[in-house]
Amino acid sequence: MMMGIIYKILNSSSSHVPRWLQVLLKDKFYNTCIIHEEEKKNEKKVFCLDCCISLCLHCLSPHRSHRLLQIRRYVYNDVVRLDDAAKLIDCTSVQSYYTNSAKVVFLNQRPQTRNLRGSTNSCSTCYRSLQHPFHFCSLFCKVNHLIRTRGSLSGYLYECNYMPLFDSGFDDGLMIPDSVLEPVGSGGYGGVDCRTTLACTATTEIVRRKRTSFQPPVSEVSVGLMNRRKGVPQRAPLY
Repeated sequence: MMMGIIYKILNSSSSHVPRWLQVLLKDKFYNTCIIHEEEKKNEKKVFCLDCCISLCLHCLSPHRSHRLLQIRRYVYNDVVRLDDAAKLIDCTSVQSYYTNSAKVVFLNQRPQTRNLRGSTNSCSTCYRSLQHPFHFCSLFCKVNHLIRTRGSLSGYLYECNYMPLFDSGFDDGLMIPDSVLEPVGSGGYGGVDCRTTLACTATTEIVRRKRTSFQPPVSEVSVGLMNRRKGVPQRAPLY
């Protein structure tokens, strides 16, 4: 429900939000590229800011000279490197994380199962619980807050004319479960100590499997003792 309302705000304020940002916050990444569906590594995980479209690796050739942004993935959520996002938009007050040796921010609001409106510190848009001193859980939530309260993004967008893909350390984009979200620390943009439940569950499962898979060896003597039947009890002789 909240997401639907927010998307309506974006659409109704299209004159105040650049086209590339509208598409970036609404596009579906990591879907199979229809043009290259027979190829390997055909997930759409690159966004062309000049053409406002998502691309797979096989689509890159005509866009080599364009501004390209890699979209990364962590537990089914789209994230971008904070260094990349900060070249395009003011990321102040957006909660950042450290994972896979990089600071990242979430692109979109993440679904939640309970209302956290009463939390001591929460996202100003979706009320997700946050660590101090952050006010937004994602770029999506900050953009919508600015549109609702200020009516525009004036002063929060930066002009970036050069954004090559491979200069920012291009990789497969997948944040593996073992690389849990780590605290950014006191420097840079800040962060929180947020170890995901998924990683903890995975570790617990590995330990449980190791325990249950261990079976002590059974010797022939032990088998004989287990199979031996009790004999008839012998009474002491009467005197």
